[in-house]
Amino acid sequence: MARLTGTRPAATRRWGSAAAFLLLLFTVQAAQKADFSGDSTMATINHSLTLLQRLQELLQNGNGSDAVLRVRSAASDEPKVFHTHQLLLSLQSEVFESLLRNQSVVTLYEPPETAALFEKFIRYLYCGGVSILLHQAIPMHQLASKYRVWGLQRGVAEYMRTHLASESSQGHVVGWYHYAVRVGDAALQESCLQFLAWNLSAVLGSAEWGSVSVELLLLLLERSDLVLHSELELYTAVEGWLSRRQPEAPVAERVLRAIRYPMIAPSQLFRLQAQSAVLARHRAAVQDLLFQAFQFHAASPLHFAKYFDVNCSMFLPRNYLAPSWGSQWVITNPARDDRSTSFQTQLGPSSHDAGKRVTWNALFSPRWLPVSLRPVYSDSVAGAIQPVRIEDGRPRLVVTPAMSSPDFAGVSFQKTVLVGVRQQGRVLVKHAYSFHQSSDEAADFLLHADLQKRTSEYLIDNSLHLHIIIKPVYHSLIKVKK
Repeated sequence: MARLTGTRPAATRRWGSAAAFLLLLFTVQAAQKADFSGDSTMATINHSLTLLQRLQELLQNGNGSDAVLRVRSAASDEPKVFHTHQLLLSLQSEVFESLLRNQSVVTLYEPPETAALFEKFIRYLYCGGVSILLHQAIPMHQLASKYRVWGLQRGVAEYMRTHLASESSQGHVVGWYHYAVRVGDAALQESCLQFLAWNLSAVLGSAEWGSVSVELLLLLLERSDLVLHSELELYTAVEGWLSRRQPEAPVAERVLRAIRYPMIAPSQLFRLQAQSAVLARHRAAVQDLLFQAFQFHAASPLHFAKYFDVNCSMFLPRNYLAPSWGSQWVITNPARDDRSTSFQTQLGPSSHDAGKRVTWNALFSPRWLPVSLRPVYSDSVAGAIQPVRIEDGRPRLVVTPAMSSPDFAGVSFQKTVLVGVRQQGRVLVKHAYSFHQSSDEAADFLLHADLQKRTSEYLIDNSLHLHIIIKPVYHSLIKVKK
């Protein structure tokens, strides 16, 4: 760092006094507003936009500057020079307050990506606002964190959480997840992970799939809430990832053992064994899982459950979008009246149950009222009914089997309802509601959705887009081990 010696110019001292007076003026105005808040003649005279413009001009022209920032980067031989004002920088950043306490010229070293945004960063310190693009989010968050500008740091993190669905040429959610892990932002990390899980099919076909780390891949493979067409689609994507990344054998084997092979039909498993180079290379590591999958498909589920623990993730379906697992349901004008539909799913993932179907009935009601809000007779006026507002109700979704059969023995059903929304021009999953056989209704279904408004974020062209998934879960009736 360099240091200027000698006394500061009179103009600089005048600016310091003016800035202090400006700060005092803001304080007095706030006190006056509080004092006259009860006076009906009070009016607010607001010239804040003019003040912001003056502050921008102050930064641009460097008038009255008493601090110089020299930003050096490996991308350029010449530093970027910013003539700034110590008071404004110190108000926003305790780091700048410390750096400028005993010196007027400070040299800062920044990577190329943050140096490119330093002018935007400084402008935020003066005006309290900044415009950023997807690829600028991480470097701006890095600057805010480094110089401890906490308001900007929170603002960029919120921008990232609300722009996960934005479309970009190379993708960005995977990169944001990895960055969130590095900086320890648990909220952003969970938001990215949930978005990737619920919209995995879109990610599998994008450029960012190849940038997924081993740790992130294993985290995703552990989840049962992944939304994708089938387990075979997931295996194909994993095979491509392994072929490109070429990890060490132990890593590849951990990844391959996380695939749920019983959820893949025997004909497809035979084809994989014959054609997959990755599976051939690591066959010994997954041979037991493949053999178990063939046994699962060959025997009746009840017989298989006598010898194997079926209450584990390997035999639990994920959220598959294939027709045999559920049905899409587009409800036009969902605020109008009750709707119903019927669809069929396979009884279970085992080939032994391949020809067995379960019929399901789904009921949607846009304004179902809980018991506490339903009309009741009033004691004050005989026969009068208390008025009930339409907005007191909430959407309701009920999914029930239309049949009962002895074939259900040993099988329960987990129901999942995906809600699709249009975000940044793309239709993506915003919510997933899951409920088990013991309940026919999705709890808190669209509790905060306002379906009465045509501009509701839950509507696509005035239609509600749902996808109902039925996940058969086998249970051991007789626990007998080998």
